[in-house]
Amino acid sequence: MPESHPHILVTGATRGIGAAIRTSLRARGARVVGHGTRAADGVLAADLSEMGAGDRLWDAALDALDGRIDVLVNNAGVFEAIPVDAQDAEWQASWGRTMQINLQSSADLCRRMVLHAQGREPDAGGLRGRIVNVASRAAYRGDSPAHWHYAASKAGIVAMTKSIARGYAGQGLAAFAICPGYVMTGMAEDYLASRGGDKLLADIPLGRVAQPGEVASVATYLALDAPASMTGAVLDVNGASFVR
Repeated sequence: MPESHPHILVTGATRGIGAAIRTSLRARGARVVGHGTRAADGVLAADLSEMGAGDRLWDAALDALDGRIDVLVNNAGVFEAIPVDAQDAEWQASWGRTMQINLQSSADLCRRMVLHAQGREPDAGGLRGRIVNVASRAAYRGDSPAHWHYAASKAGIVAMTKSIARGYAGQGLAAFAICPGYVMTGMAEDYLASRGGDKLLADIPLGRVAQPGEVASVATYLALDAPASMTGAVLDVNGASFVR
């Protein structure tokens, strides 16, 4: 894997954490293709709620990056409430959508990264590629009664990341996960307001939620600088609101 000007795909790159990650990586000289729901300069459109969209996104990104992707950053996700007393069809549709976007599409992209990295020349650190998956504190601590599916999808991301790290370290592929708590994005702002922001903030010893740039700095380190021996690491960014 080239040590300078790496080629990177970042999903969910048009706002919040993803936009901050994209900006941070580009500032380090990386060539970054982003993903969003709408195409823009340097951003490929894909609806990850559709089966197979992850594979189509990978192919488009690979073409845009001249046939080489060195790092995959899976950040795209949804955080949508579904009450436990919802109608059966609504409940199942909500679970299906969340799992498809948050977990299945990430798994599809991880699979393509694994296959792409195999057989490539390793860099000075012995790596042929890197995966950075953005999970959540909810993977360990759970979430609200209306967000079982979100917590379950993020727990799946963590388990998948560890499985990839253990399965492919010997082939030169590193995989990492980040577990943010609340981050000051539009998604978090709405949730804080709906559940009484002061009470939730009181549960964070730091006294505030994280900024997108803080999560981006961790993602950038994992994407570009973390040593190979860190593969399988899951890093928390939650103001000590949950410690393991």
